[in-house]
Amino acid sequence: MLLTYNQCRNQFGSDYRIQNLLKSEKLFKVQEGIYSTSNYSSIYEVISLKYPNAIFTMDSAFYAHGLTDEVPDLYCLATRRETTRIKDNRIKQSFMKDDIFELGKIEMEFQGDNIKVYNQERMLIELIRNKSKIPFDYYKEIIGNYRNRINEMDFGKVHEYAEHFKMNQTIMNTIQMEVL
Repeated sequence: MLLTYNQCRNQFGSDYRIQNLLKSEKLFKVQEGIYSTSNYSSIYEVISLKYPNAIFTMDSAFYAHGLTDEVPDLYCLATRRETTRIKDNRIKQSFMKDDIFELGKIEMEFQGDNIKVYNQERMLIELIRNKSKIPFDYYKEIIGNYRNRINEMDFGKVHEYAEHFKMNQTIMNTIQMEVL
């Protein structure tokens, strides 16, 4: 279980007690301000604790949904436009307008941790919107995996989500031609 420094103070008391738990390896320092009660902590769990208002998107979401087996080089997070820029070399941040930020947000279990991520319907919209920024082979792999999941998808949600984006008709036409 991950804990912030303040949570450690509330649970264990003084800094002296925290230091003793660290020395006896009953508590582990993951990074500055983040501690764990176990020796291993997943990076998704760490990022979720460190940035609780962010949502995993793009490469991170495709990987979490099993749409690709390519482990992302950077962890892609969506935040609201007015959010402070994240200064972490492991993070690629996307700023979203308020009206689309929560659209398709779910909490799912991934590698034993609960993470906030966009659902696969929203990620299909994001894939099409960002098609020109994605390597062709990677795009084709994900589109192929969407084709394999066609019966699991809620295309009513896809259509509903597409209505919130510019060029929504182009997005829907692309989905019609490449997925359905």
